[in-house]
Amino acid sequence: MAESTVWWLVTGCVVAAELVTGTFYLLMLAIGLAAAALAAHAGLALTAQIGVAAVVGGGAVVAWHLLRPQSSTLRAEANRDVNLDIGETVHVDAWHPDGTTTVKYRGAQWAAVHGAGTLPSTGAHRIVEVRGSQLVIEKFEP
Repeated sequence: MAESTVWWLVTGCVVAAELVTGTFYLLMLAIGLAAAALAAHAGLALTAQIGVAAVVGGGAVVAWHLLRPQSSTLRAEANRDVNLDIGETVHVDAWHPDGTTTVKYRGAQWAAVHGAGTLPSTGAHRIVEVRGSQLVIEKFEP
């Protein structure tokens, strides 16, 4: 079996492993293995093929690590990427004396409080955080 064939088979196995595990870094290493297969097609020696795989795969891993989108600094309770309720609107009819209210959202009654630095008022509000079964809302200004 040709060296390039072995490299392509290993590349396919690493891509399959990436699909099963979802580890994007394996895909970067597969790029290095594919580069080694191309080096084998070009007739380079085995040590050069291994070097190409290491340099290209390692470089791809480092490049992905440096260029990937950085995770948000928001807590999960206030991060729309984690909780799709963030940013949705609710309607407040009245506030209780203790600073809470009850709003209908997604077919259920939810307890809600106003966000820090906002005053309780009626009307449309936007969800800014979800704390367990309690919504933190602020006045919606279209």
